[in-house]
Amino acid sequence: MKEERMHWKDALKTLLWVVLTLGVAGRAVSQDADLAQELTNPLADLVTVPIQMNLDRGIGPEDDGSKLTTNIQPVIPFHLGSDWNLITRTIVPLVHQDDLIPDAGSQFGLGDINLTLFFSPKRPTAGGLTWGLGPVVLLPTATDSPIGARKWGAGPAGVALVLRGPWTAGVLANHIWSFAGDDDRSDISNSFVQPFVAYTWPSAWTLSVQSESSYDWEREQWSVPVNLALSKLVRLGRLPVSLQGGVGYWAESPDAGPEGFRFRLQANLVLPK
Repeated sequence: MKEERMHWKDALKTLLWVVLTLGVAGRAVSQDADLAQELTNPLADLVTVPIQMNLDRGIGPEDDGSKLTTNIQPVIPFHLGSDWNLITRTIVPLVHQDDLIPDAGSQFGLGDINLTLFFSPKRPTAGGLTWGLGPVVLLPTATDSPIGARKWGAGPAGVALVLRGPWTAGVLANHIWSFAGDDDRSDISNSFVQPFVAYTWPSAWTLSVQSESSYDWEREQWSVPVNLALSKLVRLGRLPVSLQGGVGYWAESPDAGPEGFRFRLQANLVLPK
């Protein structure tokens, strides 16, 4: 009888351990899904370092050029009192391009850095709108002349989005005018519009569709890629990382701009504050 009671105790301990383990795993999965959706929000109060690689082809007057751009894009939030955040978004491009210019061969180096500052309320509006406004600055940091614009630029930027259940939808936009730099290079008056929509599953998979459209007012030309991406939040030890793969298509581009399909790989590291 005593031995039978011991078996029951062991069984109850095992059952309790299984229930607790599943509960912790369930909370972990739920937390990962919540974090995965937060990463679809450009104004999330998270320190992240996305590393994004984009391959574009069919570039140049003979349509035989290619361009591989690796964007290192740290996002760092700062708390401004109890009601506001300052979200800093920096894009540091490393560019390798081939045959964009006839007889020029290939170039590799640092491109022009783009810095955006968003002042954003910590809480959404009563209707659930999250928004941010601020300046965008273009820095002429390119290490090789064909890679950069050789111009200083600045202008306004804004972003607005809503989160509804597993859905995130919004738009980010800016406009940059050049105000200084190399007089031999073309002036810049460029509008950028990025509408986006994303759906996150409880398994921490996210499917997103977006465009990174721009309009060059100096040349009166559109560039319109449409991008589809699938990402999964995983953990490397305790470090959350969102891994993404995507494909896009150039619906519109200048005569010497990229054509056809484009490809994207991204790893987004979420760092502790």
